[in-house]
Amino acid sequence: MDDLREQVELLESKANLSTSIQDIQKAIDLLTTARAKIAADPHTAPITLAKLQSPFKQALKQANDDLKPVYSSLGKYGKALDKKFKDKPLPTAENDALSSHPQLINRAIAMHLLREGQFSVASTFIDEASRNPPHPEPTASTPNPYLNESWEKDLATGTFNSQELQLQFAEMYHILHELRQNRNLGPAIAWARQRSDTLEARGSNLEFELCRLQFVCLYAGRDDDDIMDESAGGPLRAWAYARSEFGPFQGRYAREVQQLMGAMAYWENIMDSPYRRYFYNGSAWEDVAASFTREFCSLLGLSADSPLYIAATAGAIALPTLLKLQNIMKEKRTEWTTQNELPVEIPLPPAYHFHSIFVCPVSKEQSTDQNPPMMMPCGHVIAQESLEKLSKGARFKCPYCPTESHPHEAKKVFL
Repeated sequence: MDDLREQVELLESKANLSTSIQDIQKAIDLLTTARAKIAADPHTAPITLAKLQSPFKQALKQANDDLKPVYSSLGKYGKALDKKFKDKPLPTAENDALSSHPQLINRAIAMHLLREGQFSVASTFIDEASRNPPHPEPTASTPNPYLNESWEKDLATGTFNSQELQLQFAEMYHILHELRQNRNLGPAIAWARQRSDTLEARGSNLEFELCRLQFVCLYAGRDDDDIMDESAGGPLRAWAYARSEFGPFQGRYAREVQQLMGAMAYWENIMDSPYRRYFYNGSAWEDVAASFTREFCSLLGLSADSPLYIAATAGAIALPTLLKLQNIMKEKRTEWTTQNELPVEIPLPPAYHFHSIFVCPVSKEQSTDQNPPMMMPCGHVIAQESLEKLSKGARFKCPYCPTESHPHEAKKVFL
């Protein structure tokens, strides 16, 4: 990436178009002056045009000379891009599992647009998708996709009737705007207070985080330039706020409330106190905005991040590995025959690990929706296919202990 950075810096240093603009403006002024002179006295047109030819040609030449370094830098930058990111064919879509579920794809796109606040674009997309519904295509894993069409249609219809969703996300973006732009905690605190019981049941810290930040703002008494007020008025306002608002938090956040109250003794030199981290936290507003977004989406039954964004990012990470695998299989003339799982490990970051993986200790295969993990009465877990092969419909002995059981006694395990 050093080559690209060097070319970008070179392009930025030479892409000063102000000189070229001045030369072009000079040429325009010459033409405007000549036109006005000819309009005033048409008999002078031949002499005026003859005198105009040389300076006009010189102005255009100078403008072209000014643009040559820019064109040269653009060319070098393009070559550096081609060298760094070589054009490679994408893996074939022979194992495309999504073409049989177009309704789910449209739902993911519509939800992404709604989550991003692109309400007009989402409305247009939803309208066009409703008027021209896509047709599922059979795949190897779904030979007859029309059998599964009803539940997909119901799920998509729930998204496409998006007026309520739009209102909810509009409220979310309004509160986020107040948090990030106006440093106004009022709407967020009111929203959290209306849902206090639900957030408490979820073990959420959002309401206390918002009130704690409000306490810090009152204590600091910062002005528009983010400079703290050194008078005692701020701590007194924060004390009054704590007395009126921190009562319900005493049971769960007693230690945190005590620490905030301890800061009262250091109001004259808070920067040198043990409580400095509460009052000089540059990421406090962004952290509380992220917490609010996460809780807001969770109450709607949605993840904090867009599933479409996550899927696209994970796919981009996986593409080089899959492309290399495809080339190896082509050279060895083999085929990828495994369904419902990837033939190689994809090194996704920890934030993209959402599901626990169970590997059957008997067959050494990963469990799937069609082959889920099953727990026997003794507590040992194996895959359903292994259970069926061992039992053959009758009582059997656990492969890991002497306990005998019947396959009907096994229970499906959800990880």
